[in-house]
Amino acid sequence: MLNLRPDLKKIFSGPDAEVFDQIMNLQGEAYRDLAGRRTIRVVLGGHGYFAKLHYGVGWGEIFKNLIRLSLPVVGARTEWLAIQRFEELGVPTMSIAGFGERGVNPAERQSFLITDELTGTISMEDYCRFWCKTPPSPRLKRSIIEKVAGMTRQLHENGVNHRDLYICHFLMKEASAKSGASPEEIDLCIIDLHRVQIRPKTPRRWIVKDVAGLHFSSMDIGLTQRDLFRFMRFYRGRALRQQLCEEQGFWKAVERKAMQLYRKPC
Repeated sequence: MLNLRPDLKKIFSGPDAEVFDQIMNLQGEAYRDLAGRRTIRVVLGGHGYFAKLHYGVGWGEIFKNLIRLSLPVVGARTEWLAIQRFEELGVPTMSIAGFGERGVNPAERQSFLITDELTGTISMEDYCRFWCKTPPSPRLKRSIIEKVAGMTRQLHENGVNHRDLYICHFLMKEASAKSGASPEEIDLCIIDLHRVQIRPKTPRRWIVKDVAGLHFSSMDIGLTQRDLFRFMRFYRGRALRQQLCEEQGFWKAVERKAMQLYRKPC
């Protein structure tokens, strides 16, 4: 399978097998270089892209993950499908420029995903890093919290969980971070979807993991109890008093999981 957007078709020409080889041999600035897969930034035709190249993980890696009761990342298809589902749900993410896959054996299957480079953005981890010392305006902080809560809710209510939902995987257009901005004006997107799961209904344990990931990764940025309550209210879409009465078990599970992640040695 080979699917390229028109701008890439102008750059890569020839039979599908040759085009596939050209893409799998692309060189660029490496952002991730692991056994069997690489993520690189490339410039093609004057435009920036990110290419995720999967060369096959081998049976050893697959069995190692299965023994640990973890689903291995065996190719780019998961992220390709996830991006399309995010688009259907109206949750901003990366834009697909190209996808390709060949091979039947999951241990040796090769695949790639090319997405447009996201420019003018900053990760929420970097943006919030100094909030303890120099907090944003109350309005801006409230809008960001409501935006993150709404995006997360949209995923979970429609059978999608991220599995690595940390604030570093939310990118924000810096120009949208104005002191009086409303949640609708905050331009956020979610990246790194290679472990996303899609089902008719999201299991509770995976919802807890995602929400705990957000909580854990924001523990050191100076959020107040009121900020956490605001997230709870907009994430669930229910009155806080009602949640505290009826959903104590869920929020205690989130807190417990978040603390486990926080105390886990690096």
